[in-house]
Amino acid sequence: MTLKAENLHLWRGDRHVLQGVSFAASEGECLQITGSNGAGKTSLLRTLSGLMYPEEGTVTWRGQGIRSDLLGYHSELAYIGHEPPLKGDLTARENLHYWIGIRWPVSQGETEKALERVGAHGWSDRPVRTLSAGQKRRVALAGLTLMMDVPLWLLDEPTTNLDKQGQHLVGALIEEHLSRGGLVVAAIHHDLSVRTTAMRRLELARE
Repeated sequence: MTLKAENLHLWRGDRHVLQGVSFAASEGECLQITGSNGAGKTSLLRTLSGLMYPEEGTVTWRGQGIRSDLLGYHSELAYIGHEPPLKGDLTARENLHYWIGIRWPVSQGETEKALERVGAHGWSDRPVRTLSAGQKRRVALAGLTLMMDVPLWLLDEPTTNLDKQGQHLVGALIEEHLSRGGLVVAAIHHDLSVRTTAMRRLELARE
């Protein structure tokens, strides 16, 4: 189970955002994408997810180009962007019900357990628009706990707006996913609190 990028080039207008980016990452590994603001970390994750189209280069998953079966690829992918994928007028609990439930059935017990694990149970009935940025991030992490069986995680700044406890929670979730044979690619500004030797780094240089 390998995610591979080969010679990715991406432009935004006249700006060359990704310049020949290549890597290969396999199950049980966490690849940390680093670089200064504007270096292309988010653009790379969106390209890996299939949401952006590179002008040159290919992304393959399990040896196949991701666009040969994009629906099948997305069924094996959990992508958490810089902004959590939440609906402001829904509660935390309702967000999990619809966000994860659109992929597969999730029981009320599983939802409650996920909310409790990330420390969100006490305010899970409040509309998400009333929550702080850190609380919204914890709701997104609750969703991630419900996607442990999805082999590939793409995470954009997963510790943003979190306190130390929340940052360690992110590390624990990633450790658990890797121990199950999962693969994580995460764009970061600070090193993740992950206790494993299976950490690699890809530095993006800004043009």
